[in-house]
Amino acid sequence: MKFIILILATLSIMSIEQQVIADDNDNLQEIFSEYVEYGKRNYPEGATYDGDHRYDDKVTDNSEAGILARDDSTRNFLAKLTKINYDALSDDNRINYDLFKRSLEESLEFSRFKDYLMPIGQQNGIHLGAPQLVQFQPLSNAEEFNKYFARLRAIGTSVDNDIANMKKGMSLGIVMPSFIMEQTLPQMESIINKNPGESIFFSAMEKGKDLSPEQRESISNELKEIISQDINPAFQRLHDFVKNEYLPVCRQEAGVWSLPDGSERYNLLVKYFTTLDLTYDDVHQTGLSEVARIEKEMNRIKDSIGFNGSVQEFNEFIKKDPEMFYTNKEDLMNGFREILGKMDTKLPELFGRLPKAPYDLKEMEEFRSKSAPAAYYYSAPEDRSRPGYFYVNTYDLPSRPKYTMTALALHEAVPGHHLQIAIAQELKNLPKFRRDGGYTSFVEGWALYAESLGYETGMYEDLYQLYGALIFEMWRACRLVVDTGIHAKKWTREEAVAYMKKYTANSDLDIKSEVDRYIAWPGQALAYKTGEMKIKELRRKSEEALGSKFDIKEFHDTMLKSGALPLPLLEVEINRWIQTKLGS
Repeated sequence: MKFIILILATLSIMSIEQQVIADDNDNLQEIFSEYVEYGKRNYPEGATYDGDHRYDDKVTDNSEAGILARDDSTRNFLAKLTKINYDALSDDNRINYDLFKRSLEESLEFSRFKDYLMPIGQQNGIHLGAPQLVQFQPLSNAEEFNKYFARLRAIGTSVDNDIANMKKGMSLGIVMPSFIMEQTLPQMESIINKNPGESIFFSAMEKGKDLSPEQRESISNELKEIISQDINPAFQRLHDFVKNEYLPVCRQEAGVWSLPDGSERYNLLVKYFTTLDLTYDDVHQTGLSEVARIEKEMNRIKDSIGFNGSVQEFNEFIKKDPEMFYTNKEDLMNGFREILGKMDTKLPELFGRLPKAPYDLKEMEEFRSKSAPAAYYYSAPEDRSRPGYFYVNTYDLPSRPKYTMTALALHEAVPGHHLQIAIAQELKNLPKFRRDGGYTSFVEGWALYAESLGYETGMYEDLYQLYGALIFEMWRACRLVVDTGIHAKKWTREEAVAYMKKYTANSDLDIKSEVDRYIAWPGQALAYKTGEMKIKELRRKSEEALGSKFDIKEFHDTMLKSGALPLPLLEVEINRWIQTKLGS
């Protein structure tokens, strides 16, 4: 009898322990769900983009009070994590816990630098973000237009909040470089100087397919009134403030070293964007080594083409050869479509899993194209109501060479950003913060690695395309040198441009745009080459360890099956896969 009672007691204890374990795992998932809802409430434009339309009439609170309140919410989420028994979590949930905790802590670590006091630049800010609302806001019927109108009427308050934050930044010496802010003025003018009926905000009328003739007239008139009385005056206020008050006190130096706590800020950015324990000197030296290595490869291809002269002379030659450029935008767009059509047929050779979400190409909007890079990728929403978009910059066609188109297409669409991000979104076994989030060193490292897949699939069909692939790799290697040079070694803007001109074949317009991008977005440019080099290292390691057991499809599927990871954790995943394969 005592033996039976002992067994029953043991089983009871085991049941309680299992329940505790289940509760801890469930509680963690509840925190993740709460965080998703919090994100949608606090970043309603993001919810709309993602296909959740409960907040289509709301805008993000960009006031200082709103931003500080979100910091408090981040602390509250961290406090909730402390109530979870980490040892009781499953292996998968321990990874989820660690990554979630890391992202919250990083957010708070960066918050002390008060980046919200520098809310606009030539590639970011309300003057660029607000006009893009029309692309993903539902606008088919009168109810949806009313929500859009509520958002548009709130833009004035958002602009005033930005101005208030910038004024505080002026008092603390936390301001943007003047040459960056000068570029924002024509961007704002492109909005202000349009008649309401020609405004990008008015293009919403093109989407009103379910409006009756009477509704169309009424809504059209109301929209013009909002543009003339709310939108344009708000951006005029921002324009005049930047021109008359902000620009005179802006920094003249390019690097963040010139900001309060600038060195500390950049050291943190290096670690954040690489996910590795590297110093800026480590990164700078890696960049120099990669530049030297790639230049040798460029010299080899240049010789094969039959050009007698240096790499620099060849770069100048092809930049001026009219045969290397399209003369109309539609031909450029069709050229990209043809390249990607070929790559689509080759994907099954490289991947076991392909994304369900489609992708498409779009021409970059006029209001942002002059200061924008060659391309962007915008992911599909979770509800798949629209495809992922590869945005192509068609401004100044003599700056958009044919010989780099293949590498650019592979980077931005497939097998680059679209393939990786769309697959991550479809990993339903992962919490949403991992499906949607990501580490730049992985995301951009993957996209640069994807360019190299063009070699083994025969996508670089002639020597000029091969040279173009090296041009793009050189460009990313130069980023390591230039970004650290500007932000840690006190290079001037002019020194950075001169370095890029010496080693890349990018157009002068593209080089200036890129250098200004690194200035306005310190550290981000370090992610590409860092991530790509780690991915290539892991592939070499896998091939050497597995020999005939190596399968490129399995390797790629393993790389992508856990979403975008910090590079050290990615290495753990690949090592585990190698050991599993060796044991099979």
